[in-house]
Amino acid sequence: MSARAYNLRVRKSLFSLNVGKLFFPETMWSIRLHFLDLRQYVESIKPTGEFELVNGADWNLEIGAITDMNARRRGPCLLFDDIKGYPRGYRVLTCMLGGPRRLSFALGLGRLENHNQIVSALEGKPTEWELKAASFPPRFVSTSELMENKFTSEENNIDFLKFPTPLWHDGDGGRYIGTGGTVITRDPEDGKINLGTYRVMIQGKDVVGVHIEKFHHGSIHMRKYHKEGKPCPVVLSFGHDPIIFIASSLPMPYEIPELGYAGAIRGAPIDVIEGPVTGLPIPASSEIAVEGYIHPDDLMEEGPFGEFTGYFGGERALRTVVRPKAVYHRNDPIILGSLTSKPPHDYSYFRTIVQSASVKDRLRRAGVPGVTGVWYHESGCLYFWAVVAIKQQYAGHARQAGHVAALCGEVGGWGRYIIVVDDDIDPTNLEDVIWALSTRSDPATSTDFIQKTSTGSLDPLVRKPAEVFYTSRAVIVACKPYEWMDKFPKVVQVSNELKAQVKAKWPKLFQTESSIARGD
Repeated sequence: MSARAYNLRVRKSLFSLNVGKLFFPETMWSIRLHFLDLRQYVESIKPTGEFELVNGADWNLEIGAITDMNARRRGPCLLFDDIKGYPRGYRVLTCMLGGPRRLSFALGLGRLENHNQIVSALEGKPTEWELKAASFPPRFVSTSELMENKFTSEENNIDFLKFPTPLWHDGDGGRYIGTGGTVITRDPEDGKINLGTYRVMIQGKDVVGVHIEKFHHGSIHMRKYHKEGKPCPVVLSFGHDPIIFIASSLPMPYEIPELGYAGAIRGAPIDVIEGPVTGLPIPASSEIAVEGYIHPDDLMEEGPFGEFTGYFGGERALRTVVRPKAVYHRNDPIILGSLTSKPPHDYSYFRTIVQSASVKDRLRRAGVPGVTGVWYHESGCLYFWAVVAIKQQYAGHARQAGHVAALCGEVGGWGRYIIVVDDDIDPTNLEDVIWALSTRSDPATSTDFIQKTSTGSLDPLVRKPAEVFYTSRAVIVACKPYEWMDKFPKVVQVSNELKAQVKAKWPKLFQTESSIARGD
Protein backbone atom coordinates (compact mmCIF):
# COMPACT_ATOMS: atom_id res chain seq x y z
CA MET A 1 0.00 0.00 0.00
CA SER A 2 1.42 3.37 -0.99
CA ALA A 3 1.56 6.34 1.35
CA ARG A 4 -1.03 8.06 -0.88
CA ALA A 5 -3.40 5.08 -0.63
CA TYR A 6 -2.90 4.90 3.12
CA ASN A 7 -3.69 8.59 3.53
CA LEU A 8 -6.79 8.19 1.34
CA ARG A 9 -7.95 5.31 3.54
CA VAL A 10 -7.62 7.50 6.64
CA ARG A 11 -9.56 10.32 5.00
CA LYS A 12 -12.35 7.94 3.94
CA SER A 13 -12.67 6.62 7.51
CA LEU A 14 -12.83 10.14 8.91
CA PHE A 15 -15.43 11.09 6.30
CA SER A 16 -17.59 8.15 7.35
CA LEU A 17 -17.24 9.19 10.99
CA ASN A 18 -18.22 12.79 10.24
CA VAL A 19 -21.25 11.66 8.22
CA GLY A 20 -22.31 9.55 11.18
CA LYS A 21 -21.95 12.52 13.52
CA LEU A 22 -23.87 14.78 11.16
CA PHE A 23 -26.91 12.55 10.76
CA PHE A 24 -26.78 10.49 13.94
CA PRO A 25 -25.08 12.70 16.58
CA GLU A 26 -26.50 10.76 19.53
CA THR A 27 -25.43 7.36 18.17
CA MET A 28 -21.93 8.14 16.92
CA TRP A 29 -20.41 6.30 19.88
CA SER A 30 -22.01 3.06 18.69
CA ILE A 31 -20.27 3.18 15.30
CA ARG A 32 -17.64 0.42 15.12
CA LEU A 33 -14.45 2.18 14.07
CA HIS A 34 -11.27 0.58 12.82
CA PHE A 35 -8.80 3.23 13.94
CA LEU A 36 -5.94 3.39 11.53
CA ASP A 37 -3.78 5.56 13.73
CA LEU A 38 -3.63 7.66 16.86
CA ARG A 39 -4.67 10.82 15.04
CA GLN A 40 -7.90 9.33 13.75
CA TYR A 41 -8.76 8.26 17.29
CA VAL A 42 -8.09 11.80 18.58
CA GLU A 43 -10.21 13.35 15.82
CA SER A 44 -13.07 11.00 16.64
CA ILE A 45 -13.26 11.99 20.31
CA LYS A 46 -12.74 15.73 19.89
CA PRO A 47 -16.46 16.56 19.49
CA THR A 48 -17.55 14.42 22.45
CA GLY A 49 -16.27 16.38 25.43
CA GLU A 50 -13.68 13.64 26.04
CA PHE A 51 -10.74 15.71 24.72
CA GLU A 52 -8.77 18.76 25.82
CA LEU A 53 -5.89 20.58 24.12
CA VAL A 54 -3.27 21.88 26.55
CA ASN A 55 -0.88 24.55 25.25
CA GLY A 56 2.28 25.86 26.87
CA ALA A 57 3.08 23.14 29.43
CA ASP A 58 6.68 22.45 30.41
CA TRP A 59 8.08 18.99 29.69
CA ASN A 60 9.87 19.33 33.03
CA LEU A 61 7.28 17.98 35.52
CA GLU A 62 4.27 20.05 34.39
CA ILE A 63 3.00 17.52 31.82
CA GLY A 64 3.33 14.79 34.42
CA ALA A 65 1.56 16.80 37.11
CA ILE A 66 -1.33 17.78 34.83
CA THR A 67 -1.72 14.20 33.64
CA ASP A 68 -1.70 12.81 37.17
CA MET A 69 -4.26 15.30 38.46
CA ASN A 70 -6.47 14.78 35.42
CA ALA A 71 -6.36 10.98 35.67
CA ARG A 72 -7.45 11.01 39.32
CA ARG A 73 -10.68 12.78 38.37
CA ARG A 74 -11.31 10.60 35.29
CA GLY A 75 -10.69 13.67 33.16
CA PRO A 76 -10.54 13.88 29.36
CA CYS A 77 -7.87 12.75 26.95
CA LEU A 78 -5.13 15.41 26.91
CA LEU A 79 -3.05 16.54 23.93
CA PHE A 80 -0.10 18.75 24.88
CA ASP A 81 1.23 21.17 22.24
CA ASP A 82 3.42 24.27 22.26
CA ILE A 83 5.54 22.47 24.82
CA LYS A 84 8.22 24.68 26.35
CA GLY A 85 11.39 24.64 24.28
CA TYR A 86 9.86 22.71 21.37
CA PRO A 87 8.21 23.77 18.10
CA ARG A 88 4.46 23.63 17.72
CA GLY A 89 3.37 20.25 16.41
CA TYR A 90 5.75 18.16 18.53
CA ARG A 91 3.14 16.78 20.89
CA VAL A 92 2.41 14.41 23.80
CA LEU A 93 -0.90 12.57 24.32
CA THR A 94 -1.98 11.24 27.72
CA CYS A 95 -5.09 9.80 29.41
CA MET A 96 -6.06 8.14 26.14
CA LEU A 97 -8.16 5.38 27.75
CA GLY A 98 -8.77 6.91 31.16
CA GLY A 99 -12.57 6.82 31.18
CA PRO A 100 -15.37 4.37 30.39
CA ARG A 101 -16.60 6.16 27.27
CA ARG A 102 -13.18 6.33 25.65
CA LEU A 103 -12.24 2.76 26.53
CA SER A 104 -15.53 1.27 25.34
CA PHE A 105 -15.32 3.33 22.15
CA ALA A 106 -11.76 2.20 21.43
CA LEU A 107 -12.77 -1.44 21.95
CA GLY A 108 -15.74 -1.09 19.60
CA LEU A 109 -18.30 -1.61 22.38
CA GLY A 110 -20.29 1.58 21.76
CA ARG A 111 -20.83 4.29 24.35
CA LEU A 112 -20.80 2.77 27.82
CA GLU A 113 -20.99 4.94 30.90
CA ASN A 114 -19.42 2.90 33.70
CA HIS A 115 -17.03 0.05 34.36
CA ASN A 116 -19.71 -2.51 35.22
CA GLN A 117 -21.22 -2.04 31.77
CA ILE A 118 -17.83 -2.49 30.09
CA VAL A 119 -16.96 -5.63 32.02
CA SER A 120 -20.36 -7.08 31.11
CA ALA A 121 -19.90 -6.12 27.45
CA LEU A 122 -16.47 -7.81 27.48
CA GLU A 123 -17.98 -11.11 28.64
CA GLY A 124 -16.17 -13.78 26.64
CA LYS A 125 -14.29 -11.25 24.49
CA PRO A 126 -10.73 -11.92 25.75
CA THR A 127 -11.17 -15.64 25.04
CA GLU A 128 -12.65 -14.87 21.63
CA TRP A 129 -9.75 -12.57 20.78
CA GLU A 130 -7.19 -15.16 21.86
CA LEU A 131 -8.84 -17.86 19.76
CA LYS A 132 -9.08 -15.58 16.72
CA ALA A 133 -5.58 -14.06 17.02
CA ALA A 134 -3.99 -16.60 14.67
CA SER A 135 -6.60 -15.73 12.02
CA PHE A 136 -5.51 -12.07 11.93
CA PRO A 137 -1.80 -12.03 11.08
CA PRO A 138 -0.46 -8.53 10.39
CA ARG A 139 -0.79 -7.21 6.85
CA PHE A 140 2.46 -5.92 5.37
CA VAL A 141 2.17 -2.67 3.43
CA SER A 142 4.85 -0.97 1.40
CA THR A 143 5.08 2.30 3.34
CA SER A 144 3.35 4.68 5.71
CA GLU A 145 3.56 8.27 6.84
CA LEU A 146 5.97 7.07 9.51
CA MET A 147 8.67 7.28 6.83
CA GLU A 148 8.21 11.03 6.27
CA ASN A 149 11.36 11.65 8.34
CA LYS A 150 14.32 9.23 8.55
CA PHE A 151 17.52 9.47 10.58
CA THR A 152 20.31 6.90 10.74
CA SER A 153 23.36 6.11 12.84
CA GLU A 154 25.47 6.13 9.67
CA GLU A 155 24.58 9.76 9.06
CA ASN A 156 25.06 10.51 12.77
CA ASN A 157 21.85 12.54 12.90
CA ILE A 158 19.79 10.59 15.45
CA ASP A 159 18.66 12.84 18.30
CA PHE A 160 16.04 11.64 20.78
CA LEU A 161 16.18 14.99 22.53
CA LYS A 162 14.34 16.56 19.57
CA PHE A 163 11.15 14.99 20.94
CA PRO A 164 9.41 16.72 23.91
CA THR A 165 9.86 13.77 26.24
CA PRO A 166 8.55 14.61 29.72
CA LEU A 167 10.32 14.29 33.03
CA TRP A 168 7.18 12.73 34.44
CA HIS A 169 7.85 12.65 38.18
CA ASP A 170 10.07 14.60 40.53
CA GLY A 171 12.46 11.77 41.34
CA ASP A 172 12.63 9.94 38.01
CA GLY A 173 16.10 8.96 36.88
CA GLY A 174 15.61 10.63 33.52
CA ARG A 175 13.16 11.49 30.76
CA TYR A 176 11.05 8.50 29.72
CA ILE A 177 10.00 8.54 26.07
CA GLY A 178 8.56 5.04 26.41
CA THR A 179 5.62 4.85 28.83
CA GLY A 180 2.78 4.16 26.38
CA GLY A 181 5.00 2.66 23.72
CA THR A 182 5.70 -0.88 22.61
CA VAL A 183 8.92 -2.89 22.31
CA ILE A 184 8.85 -5.42 19.46
CA THR A 185 11.10 -8.48 19.43
CA ARG A 186 11.28 -11.86 17.68
CA ASP A 187 12.04 -15.26 19.20
CA PRO A 188 15.19 -16.45 17.35
CA GLU A 189 14.07 -20.08 17.65
CA ASP A 190 10.47 -20.12 16.48
CA GLY A 191 10.09 -16.64 14.96
CA LYS A 192 7.23 -15.55 17.22
CA ILE A 193 6.79 -11.77 17.43
CA ASN A 194 6.18 -10.17 20.82
CA LEU A 195 4.87 -6.71 21.68
CA GLY A 196 5.46 -5.50 25.22
CA THR A 197 5.00 -2.15 26.93
CA TYR A 198 8.23 -1.61 28.88
CA ARG A 199 9.64 1.66 30.13
CA VAL A 200 12.23 3.37 27.91
CA MET A 201 14.49 6.18 29.15
CA ILE A 202 16.55 8.57 27.04
CA GLN A 203 20.21 7.94 27.92
CA GLY A 204 21.66 10.46 25.46
CA LYS A 205 20.92 11.99 22.11
CA ASP A 206 21.43 8.67 20.32
CA VAL A 207 20.82 5.92 22.90
CA VAL A 208 17.91 4.78 25.06
CA GLY A 209 17.68 2.36 27.98
CA VAL A 210 14.95 -0.26 28.34
CA HIS A 211 13.87 -2.01 31.54
CA ILE A 212 12.25 -5.43 30.97
CA GLU A 213 11.36 -7.79 33.82
CA LYS A 214 12.89 -11.25 33.37
CA PHE A 215 9.52 -13.02 33.16
CA HIS A 216 8.39 -10.86 30.24
CA HIS A 217 8.60 -12.37 26.78
CA GLY A 218 10.78 -9.56 25.42
CA SER A 219 13.44 -10.42 27.99
CA ILE A 220 13.21 -14.13 27.12
CA HIS A 221 13.82 -13.30 23.45
CA MET A 222 16.73 -11.02 24.32
CA ARG A 223 18.43 -13.63 26.51
CA LYS A 224 18.18 -16.24 23.75
CA TYR A 225 20.11 -13.96 21.39
CA HIS A 226 22.65 -13.05 24.04
CA LYS A 227 23.22 -16.70 24.97
CA GLU A 228 24.46 -17.19 21.40
CA GLY A 229 26.59 -14.05 21.66
CA LYS A 230 24.37 -12.16 19.24
CA PRO A 231 22.71 -8.74 19.53
CA CYS A 232 18.93 -8.77 19.85
CA PRO A 233 17.13 -6.85 17.08
CA VAL A 234 14.40 -4.62 18.41
CA VAL A 235 11.81 -2.07 17.28
CA LEU A 236 10.47 0.63 19.58
CA SER A 237 7.22 2.44 18.76
CA PHE A 238 6.41 5.55 20.80
CA GLY A 239 2.95 6.36 19.44
CA HIS A 240 0.25 4.18 17.82
CA ASP A 241 -3.47 3.53 17.87
CA PRO A 242 -5.28 2.47 21.09
CA ILE A 243 -5.77 -1.16 20.06
CA ILE A 244 -2.04 -1.78 19.59
CA PHE A 245 -1.41 -0.15 22.98
CA ILE A 246 -3.99 -2.40 24.65
CA ALA A 247 -2.60 -5.58 23.09
CA SER A 248 0.97 -4.60 23.95
CA SER A 249 0.13 -3.80 27.58
CA LEU A 250 -1.71 -6.98 28.54
CA PRO A 251 -0.07 -10.11 29.99
CA MET A 252 -0.52 -12.56 27.14
CA PRO A 253 0.11 -16.32 26.95
CA TYR A 254 3.31 -16.95 24.98
CA GLU A 255 1.53 -18.66 22.10
CA ILE A 256 -0.81 -15.70 21.47
CA PRO A 257 0.61 -13.16 18.97
CA GLU A 258 -0.11 -9.63 20.16
CA LEU A 259 -0.42 -8.25 16.62
CA GLY A 260 -2.98 -10.96 15.85
CA TYR A 261 -4.77 -10.24 19.13
CA ALA A 262 -4.98 -6.57 18.17
CA GLY A 263 -6.33 -7.60 14.78
CA ALA A 264 -8.97 -9.76 16.45
CA ILE A 265 -10.10 -6.80 18.58
CA ARG A 266 -10.29 -4.61 15.50
CA GLY A 267 -11.81 -7.30 13.28
CA ALA A 268 -9.19 -6.62 10.60
CA PRO A 269 -5.43 -7.20 10.26
CA ILE A 270 -3.02 -4.62 11.67
CA ASP A 271 -1.06 -2.87 8.93
CA VAL A 272 2.72 -3.07 9.39
CA ILE A 273 5.80 -2.27 7.37
CA GLU A 274 8.90 -4.45 7.33
CA GLY A 275 11.73 -2.76 9.16
CA PRO A 276 14.49 -2.01 6.62
CA VAL A 277 17.17 -2.73 9.25
CA THR A 278 15.82 -5.55 11.43
CA GLY A 279 13.08 -7.07 9.31
CA LEU A 280 10.75 -6.76 12.29
CA PRO A 281 7.16 -5.58 11.75
CA ILE A 282 6.62 -1.90 12.55
CA PRO A 283 3.01 -0.70 13.00
CA ALA A 284 2.14 1.47 10.02
CA SER A 285 0.27 3.71 12.45
CA SER A 286 3.40 4.53 14.46
CA GLU A 287 4.15 8.17 15.13
CA ILE A 288 7.79 7.56 16.10
CA ALA A 289 9.67 4.28 15.64
CA VAL A 290 13.21 3.08 16.24
CA GLU A 291 15.11 0.13 14.80
CA GLY A 292 18.19 -1.03 16.63
CA TYR A 293 19.93 -3.70 18.67
CA ILE A 294 20.43 -4.69 22.29
CA HIS A 295 23.99 -6.00 22.54
CA PRO A 296 25.17 -8.48 25.19
CA ASP A 297 26.64 -6.76 28.26
CA ASP A 298 25.88 -3.31 26.85
CA LEU A 299 24.59 -1.61 29.99
CA MET A 300 24.02 1.89 31.32
CA GLU A 301 22.53 3.20 34.54
CA GLU A 302 18.73 3.48 34.34
CA GLY A 303 15.96 4.39 36.80
CA PRO A 304 14.30 4.89 39.09
CA PHE A 305 10.83 5.65 37.74
CA GLY A 306 7.49 6.37 39.41
CA GLU A 307 5.80 3.03 38.86
CA PHE A 308 2.29 1.53 38.90
CA THR A 309 2.76 0.47 42.53
CA GLY A 310 2.78 4.12 43.61
CA TYR A 311 6.46 3.97 44.53
CA PHE A 312 9.67 4.72 42.69
CA GLY A 313 10.63 1.32 41.33
CA GLY A 314 13.64 -0.20 39.69
CA GLU A 315 16.33 1.64 41.61
CA ARG A 316 19.17 3.16 39.60
CA ALA A 317 21.11 0.22 38.23
CA LEU A 318 22.90 -1.02 35.15
CA ARG A 319 20.36 -2.12 32.54
CA THR A 320 20.19 -2.88 28.84
CA VAL A 321 20.34 -0.18 26.21
CA VAL A 322 19.16 0.02 22.63
CA ARG A 323 21.68 1.22 20.07
CA PRO A 324 19.52 2.65 17.28
CA LYS A 325 20.36 2.16 13.64
CA ALA A 326 17.43 4.22 12.38
CA VAL A 327 14.73 6.52 13.75
CA TYR A 328 11.58 7.36 11.80
CA HIS A 329 8.78 9.78 12.59
CA ARG A 330 5.75 11.41 11.04
CA ASN A 331 5.54 15.12 10.54
CA ASP A 332 4.31 16.72 13.77
CA PRO A 333 4.83 13.52 15.79
CA ILE A 334 2.88 12.53 18.90
CA ILE A 335 4.44 10.73 21.85
CA LEU A 336 1.89 8.45 23.50
CA GLY A 337 2.31 8.80 27.27
CA SER A 338 0.78 6.50 29.88
CA LEU A 339 1.70 7.85 33.28
CA THR A 340 1.96 5.61 36.32
CA SER A 341 1.96 6.80 39.93
CA LYS A 342 0.09 6.17 43.17
CA PRO A 343 -3.22 4.75 41.91
CA PRO A 344 -5.54 5.69 40.40
CA HIS A 345 -3.45 6.91 37.50
CA ASP A 346 -3.47 7.26 33.71
CA TYR A 347 -2.66 3.58 33.14
CA SER A 348 -4.79 1.97 35.84
CA TYR A 349 -8.35 2.35 34.55
CA PHE A 350 -8.17 0.47 31.29
CA ARG A 351 -5.89 -2.21 32.75
CA THR A 352 -8.32 -2.80 35.63
CA ILE A 353 -11.21 -3.29 33.21
CA VAL A 354 -9.45 -5.60 30.76
CA GLN A 355 -7.60 -7.52 33.48
CA SER A 356 -10.86 -8.23 35.29
CA ALA A 357 -12.56 -9.45 32.12
CA SER A 358 -9.53 -11.58 31.14
CA VAL A 359 -9.27 -13.35 34.50
CA LYS A 360 -13.03 -13.97 34.55
CA ASP A 361 -12.69 -15.63 31.16
CA ARG A 362 -9.72 -17.67 32.38
CA LEU A 363 -11.70 -18.98 35.36
CA ARG A 364 -14.46 -20.10 33.03
CA ARG A 365 -12.01 -21.81 30.68
CA ALA A 366 -10.34 -23.53 33.64
CA GLY A 367 -13.66 -25.15 34.49
CA VAL A 368 -14.58 -23.03 37.51
CA PRO A 369 -18.38 -22.71 37.45
CA GLY A 370 -20.62 -20.03 38.89
CA VAL A 371 -18.25 -17.07 38.55
CA THR A 372 -20.47 -13.98 38.66
CA GLY A 373 -17.83 -11.27 38.81
CA VAL A 374 -14.13 -10.46 38.95
CA TRP A 375 -12.68 -7.07 39.83
CA TYR A 376 -9.08 -5.88 40.16
CA HIS A 377 -9.25 -2.72 42.25
CA GLU A 378 -7.21 0.22 40.99
CA SER A 379 -6.02 0.97 44.52
CA GLY A 380 -4.49 -2.53 44.52
CA CYS A 381 -1.99 -1.48 41.84
CA LEU A 382 -3.69 -3.54 39.09
CA TYR A 383 -2.49 -6.91 40.40
CA PHE A 384 -2.32 -6.93 44.20
CA TRP A 385 -5.99 -6.85 45.27
CA ALA A 386 -8.56 -8.84 43.33
CA VAL A 387 -12.08 -9.93 44.21
CA VAL A 388 -13.83 -12.96 42.70
CA ALA A 389 -17.57 -13.39 43.25
CA ILE A 390 -19.08 -16.87 42.88
CA LYS A 391 -22.36 -18.69 43.38
CA GLN A 392 -21.15 -21.57 45.58
CA GLN A 393 -22.03 -24.98 44.16
CA TYR A 394 -19.91 -27.48 46.09
CA ALA A 395 -17.46 -27.80 48.96
CA GLY A 396 -14.09 -26.29 48.05
CA HIS A 397 -15.56 -24.26 45.19
CA ALA A 398 -14.46 -20.91 46.68
CA ARG A 399 -10.88 -22.07 47.23
CA GLN A 400 -10.69 -23.48 43.72
CA ALA A 401 -11.74 -20.12 42.26
CA GLY A 402 -9.28 -18.25 44.46
CA HIS A 403 -6.27 -20.42 43.64
CA VAL A 404 -6.90 -20.39 39.89
CA ALA A 405 -7.26 -16.60 39.93
CA ALA A 406 -4.11 -16.23 42.04
CA LEU A 407 -1.85 -18.16 39.67
CA CYS A 408 -3.31 -17.91 36.16
CA GLY A 409 -1.20 -16.48 33.35
CA GLU A 410 -3.31 -13.35 33.04
CA VAL A 411 -1.81 -11.95 36.26
CA GLY A 412 1.53 -11.74 34.47
CA GLY A 413 3.76 -12.92 37.31
CA TRP A 414 2.33 -10.52 39.89
CA GLY A 415 -0.19 -10.89 42.69
CA ARG A 416 -0.89 -10.52 46.41
CA TYR A 417 -4.48 -10.95 47.66
CA ILE A 418 -7.43 -12.78 46.12
CA ILE A 419 -10.69 -12.29 48.02
CA VAL A 420 -13.47 -14.75 47.15
CA VAL A 421 -17.00 -13.58 47.98
CA ASP A 422 -20.54 -14.80 47.47
CA ASP A 423 -22.64 -13.70 44.52
CA ASP A 424 -24.66 -11.28 46.66
CA ILE A 425 -21.51 -9.14 47.00
CA ASP A 426 -20.58 -6.57 44.35
CA PRO A 427 -16.84 -7.19 43.79
CA THR A 428 -16.35 -3.61 42.54
CA ASN A 429 -17.70 -2.12 45.78
CA LEU A 430 -15.03 -2.04 48.49
CA GLU A 431 -17.63 -1.43 51.20
CA ASP A 432 -19.38 -4.65 50.20
CA VAL A 433 -16.09 -6.55 50.03
CA ILE A 434 -14.81 -5.34 53.40
CA TRP A 435 -18.17 -6.18 54.99
CA ALA A 436 -17.97 -9.73 53.59
CA LEU A 437 -14.35 -10.03 54.67
CA SER A 438 -15.26 -8.87 58.16
CA THR A 439 -18.31 -11.08 58.69
CA ARG A 440 -17.77 -14.20 56.54
CA SER A 441 -14.07 -14.99 56.94
CA ASP A 442 -12.17 -16.40 59.89
CA PRO A 443 -8.52 -15.28 59.84
CA ALA A 444 -7.16 -18.65 60.98
CA THR A 445 -9.17 -20.94 58.73
CA SER A 446 -10.24 -18.83 55.74
CA THR A 447 -6.80 -17.83 54.47
CA ASP A 448 -4.50 -19.95 52.32
CA PHE A 449 -0.92 -18.82 51.73
CA ILE A 450 0.93 -19.73 48.53
CA GLN A 451 4.64 -19.46 49.17
CA LYS A 452 7.46 -18.47 46.80
CA THR A 453 5.36 -17.19 43.94
CA SER A 454 6.88 -14.97 41.29
CA THR A 455 6.99 -11.21 41.43
CA GLY A 456 9.00 -8.50 39.74
CA SER A 457 11.78 -6.16 40.71
CA LEU A 458 9.25 -3.31 40.86
CA ASP A 459 7.46 -4.95 43.79
CA PRO A 460 8.12 -2.57 46.72
CA LEU A 461 8.30 -5.54 49.13
CA VAL A 462 11.27 -7.06 47.32
CA ARG A 463 14.49 -6.15 49.06
CA LYS A 464 17.20 -5.11 46.64
CA PRO A 465 19.58 -6.18 45.33
CA ALA A 466 18.38 -9.68 44.47
CA GLU A 467 18.87 -12.13 41.62
CA VAL A 468 15.43 -13.72 41.89
CA PHE A 469 12.19 -12.19 43.06
CA TYR A 470 9.72 -14.10 45.22
CA THR A 471 6.64 -13.14 47.15
CA SER A 472 3.65 -14.96 48.60
CA ARG A 473 -0.03 -14.77 47.75
CA ALA A 474 -3.06 -15.07 49.97
CA VAL A 475 -6.40 -16.53 48.99
CA ILE A 476 -9.02 -15.35 51.47
CA VAL A 477 -12.41 -17.04 51.39
CA ALA A 478 -14.95 -14.44 52.51
CA CYS A 479 -17.96 -16.59 51.67
CA LYS A 480 -20.65 -18.08 53.86
CA PRO A 481 -19.42 -21.52 55.03
CA TYR A 482 -20.63 -23.96 52.37
CA GLU A 483 -21.60 -26.62 54.91
CA TRP A 484 -24.23 -24.40 56.55
CA MET A 485 -24.66 -21.42 54.28
CA ASP A 486 -28.43 -21.95 54.15
CA LYS A 487 -28.52 -21.36 57.90
CA PHE A 488 -26.19 -18.33 57.84
CA PRO A 489 -27.77 -15.21 59.42
CA LYS A 490 -30.09 -13.31 57.14
CA VAL A 491 -28.75 -10.06 55.67
CA VAL A 492 -30.47 -6.83 56.73
CA GLN A 493 -31.34 -4.99 53.54
CA VAL A 494 -34.10 -3.31 51.57
CA SER A 495 -35.46 -5.53 48.81
CA ASN A 496 -34.90 -4.55 45.17
CA GLU A 497 -38.64 -4.34 44.67
CA LEU A 498 -39.07 -1.87 47.53
CA LYS A 499 -36.06 0.15 46.34
CA ALA A 500 -37.66 0.52 42.91
CA GLN A 501 -40.99 1.47 44.44
CA VAL A 502 -39.46 4.15 46.67
CA LYS A 503 -37.28 5.60 43.90
CA ALA A 504 -40.27 5.82 41.59
CA LYS A 505 -42.28 7.65 44.24
CA TRP A 506 -39.49 10.10 45.24
CA PRO A 507 -37.20 10.29 42.18
CA LYS A 508 -35.54 13.61 43.05
CA LEU A 509 -34.58 12.39 46.49
CA PHE A 510 -32.21 9.76 45.09
CA GLN A 511 -30.68 11.60 42.14
CA THR A 512 -27.48 12.43 43.99
CA GLU A 513 -24.07 12.19 42.40
CA SER A 514 -23.05 9.28 44.62
CA SER A 515 -26.14 7.21 43.83
CA ILE A 516 -25.73 7.80 40.11
CA ALA A 517 -22.04 6.88 40.25
CA ARG A 518 -22.80 3.64 42.06
CA GLY A 519 -25.57 2.72 39.65
CA ASP A 520 -28.17 2.55 42.45
